[in-house]
Amino acid sequence: MAECGRKALSLLEAARSRTSGDSDSDNCIAEVGEEENPQHHHHHPKRGGKDGAGGGNSGAGPPGCLSHTQAEEEGWTETLQDVTVPPYNDTHGPAQKMPATATALDFFQLFVPDNCIQNMVTQTNMYAKKFQERFGSDEGWRPVTAQEMNAFLGFVISTSVHRCESVLSIWSSGFFSNRSIALKMSQSRFEKILKYFHIVAFRPSQGSNQGLYKIQPFLDLLQQSFSCTFRPSQTQVLHEPLIDEDPVFITTCTERELRKRKKRKFSLWVRQCTSTGFICQIYVHLKENQGADGLAALKNKPQLHSLVAKQLCHNISGKNVIIFTGPSITSLSLFSEFSKQDIYCCGLLSTRKSDCTGLPQSMLVCGSTPAQRGQSRVMMKGTMSLISWYNKGHFRFLTNAYSPTKQGMIIKRKSGDIPCPLAVEAFAAHLSYICKYDDKYSKYFIFHKPNKTWQQVFWLSISIAINNAYILYKMSDAYAAKRYSRAQFGERLVRELLDVGDCSPTQ
Repeated sequence: MAECGRKALSLLEAARSRTSGDSDSDNCIAEVGEEENPQHHHHHPKRGGKDGAGGGNSGAGPPGCLSHTQAEEEGWTETLQDVTVPPYNDTHGPAQKMPATATALDFFQLFVPDNCIQNMVTQTNMYAKKFQERFGSDEGWRPVTAQEMNAFLGFVISTSVHRCESVLSIWSSGFFSNRSIALKMSQSRFEKILKYFHIVAFRPSQGSNQGLYKIQPFLDLLQQSFSCTFRPSQTQVLHEPLIDEDPVFITTCTERELRKRKKRKFSLWVRQCTSTGFICQIYVHLKENQGADGLAALKNKPQLHSLVAKQLCHNISGKNVIIFTGPSITSLSLFSEFSKQDIYCCGLLSTRKSDCTGLPQSMLVCGSTPAQRGQSRVMMKGTMSLISWYNKGHFRFLTNAYSPTKQGMIIKRKSGDIPCPLAVEAFAAHLSYICKYDDKYSKYFIFHKPNKTWQQVFWLSISIAINNAYILYKMSDAYAAKRYSRAQFGERLVRELLDVGDCSPTQ
């Protein structure tokens, strides 16, 4: 843990300074500290200087917190006891052994198999037929085949490999033109398939998620394949990944582009293995209303995030998994419910974004006496610990996964080692994969931007499937045989879907 903790402080400080939009795992834990030094306030020009504990010395506390007397009555105490998490009750790693000769397409087909492609063919043809019966025949249309559907996927996926803004650029004469793959299908044929492309052609009479009916069967298949192909490690993270653009976009986009991003009509959360980055489970939530406050309003609803967490963790009870969470999910009631299912938690608290019901007020407000760097306070209720740790601001954590009696260390080369509770070191170390994920996942971000919500969810899911496919590839004998980088793996996948030789863009 000490080795992983070497970068912990820089991760927490970098997380505080991040100012990305709606879908970056609580801004990759951006609301981490309660700033007391005015020189740091420029990190959040739109959010205000403080992390919502009612101000430095107001003592008001967030809604639902307990007074000193109430906290004592509820069993909160400064007397600490050791906490031990039982051993992990599951194996971890790939569930099946892939041969050394396995191709990029073989790994991709673990998640998007031939029968899934054939279903896309059937549903697309059904939709095209029904559409033309209603609106008139389309003389340029002919039923799509499985080979064409593979090529169709390959064309769109190539926008992630070659970083081109539009899939139609392939047939252009500009910088992103790609004659080697453009010859596999005409632009007009591609646009016809794109026009009629469907996963589910017609609305079912019943269903648990009518809003996602056009994509739900594919999401169910994808989720099943994630569970069948890989078993995650004991430590896992619940978060909302970057799903709009790569990290460079986040730091350079204009206000107009940010406003456009907020029009997205869904949000997506994942459960991710911290040791490999494999996405174990996804959960898509549609906005409940289409008003301007839409998703932003939902992000402030503790009940929504509690529901998200339960959905993501519904199949890991009894395994002694340790879950790391961001401020919007962290709450005493949720962690207490998870502990009854042998799911242990370590979550970052924000007095502005977290549900602080049942937590001692004295631990959630800043005292009048300035804290020293590395100083911490801990209170316990049963096996649950509430930690307040200071490093240029107050960082608060709620956990039953790490003993409050054990100390960790944040290692910083310039200023030296900073002592901290073990839970703080563990949180920073394991959340490092979230920061790395933003960069790694962006290698497969599909730049094609459809207007329809179900298609946005579909291509996002395909991006996640490719990311998981590469992770399995790196853990297989095939990687030892041909050590493809992420970019090379994506290039190979596009080439194999299109059944062509070299698919590098023509410069």
